[in-house]
Amino acid sequence: MRSIGARLALWYAGAATLTLVCLFVAGYYLLQNQLIRDLDLLNKAQFAEIRAHLGEDFAGLDAHLIDARIRETSDFSSVLLFITIDDPSGPVRPVFYSTNLRGLPIPDVRGKRVFNAKLLDIGELRVGEFILGPFDVTIATPLDSVRQTMRDYSEICIWMLSVMVAVSVGGGFGLSRLALRPVRLIRDTANHISSDNLSERIPVASVRDEISELAQLLNQMFDRLESAFDQIRRFTAQASHELKTPLSLIRLQAEKLLVHGNLDAANEESVHMQLEEIARLSQIIEELLFLSRAEARDIDLHLVAHDPEALIASFSQDPKVLSEHRGLQYVHSHQGAGRVLVEPRWLRRVLLNLLANALNASPPRGTVTLRSVVEGGVWRVSLDDQGPGVAAELRERIFERFFRLTSPSNVEDNGSGLGLAICRSIISLHGGQIWADATPESTGLRVIFTLLAEA
Repeated sequence: MRSIGARLALWYAGAATLTLVCLFVAGYYLLQNQLIRDLDLLNKAQFAEIRAHLGEDFAGLDAHLIDARIRETSDFSSVLLFITIDDPSGPVRPVFYSTNLRGLPIPDVRGKRVFNAKLLDIGELRVGEFILGPFDVTIATPLDSVRQTMRDYSEICIWMLSVMVAVSVGGGFGLSRLALRPVRLIRDTANHISSDNLSERIPVASVRDEISELAQLLNQMFDRLESAFDQIRRFTAQASHELKTPLSLIRLQAEKLLVHGNLDAANEESVHMQLEEIARLSQIIEELLFLSRAEARDIDLHLVAHDPEALIASFSQDPKVLSEHRGLQYVHSHQGAGRVLVEPRWLRRVLLNLLANALNASPPRGTVTLRSVVEGGVWRVSLDDQGPGVAAELRERIFERFFRLTSPSNVEDNGSGLGLAICRSIISLHGGQIWADATPESTGLRVIFTLLAEA
């Protein structure tokens, strides 16, 4: 069971139920012993009454007089008690026999004065033996009432245990949720904290306990992470900015060489390659600067409501030209009506980056498909290629900086590995989400982004 709350609830319910079971078992034996002691007291009380009826001259009485003196009291109590009086040394045995015994002898256990016994057709009895001069008085009381009471007690205990299990499980879940509420708050806050939102901190309760100490330690860790991220962002921005000037000077000097250097063909080709690499390096610097600003939320968006169908239509001219140049086909479609708050130039950059990746991945004469749908207050845009696709475990990593896959086509990919990272930053700035998935045919990659739409 993965949930700590569920485990705590079950542990609580188990402990409470086990405690109640122990109490019920102890109560069972205590009650049973008390009821049996009450029967013993009843037998003793009956013996005292018999002795009182026999009088002080009981030793000289014959069986006839004994029967006559105690018959009245024994018949009165015959519903509850069974009585026999024996004279071990006399000629008549027994001296007295209660009528409810119907001629059956009360069993005897040697060496015991108080014991349980079973009597045919009567049932279980609690027997007490008493000495009265020369007589042995045996008084027995049925145990049926005790057994019935214990059965009723057991049924009540079972019902109470059932209720206890239900209540303790429910109470356990409630208590576990209450006890783990600070932990859930820590989890939710930590889940919100990302590279774009490192300033948020976990609330620390005024109660000084282990959970508040954990929250403080996590906040200290986030402080260190925020400081490290800020240093990295400042370094990236400053380094990118400082590199722009020397790169511009290098490009100018290389262009002068081409114009006035009187270079031979080999050297001229080398200078052209240098200019291409300088341009590529300048592009990487610009993209790094953009990512640093985007992660720092330092980009002001001028969001205006636009018709998604018009946005897709205005974008579609470039994909058609680029696709035809690669020997590929571009298809697009739109469904639904609504408006979305976007800045078109940034959205166009996202679509161009996605298109460039799709064109590089697609085989010759393949098809790149863009689908746009407005439904349920969401604008969903997906771009499919017919390339080899991306393994499921890599689909999240392709949005990381400088993560690149080997292009299956013969076209050289001169990308920087920052395109999808930039796409994610732009979509995030617009309050949307972007992710990758397999195409329905499982032969290519589908990149999807969603933005909120209004009717």
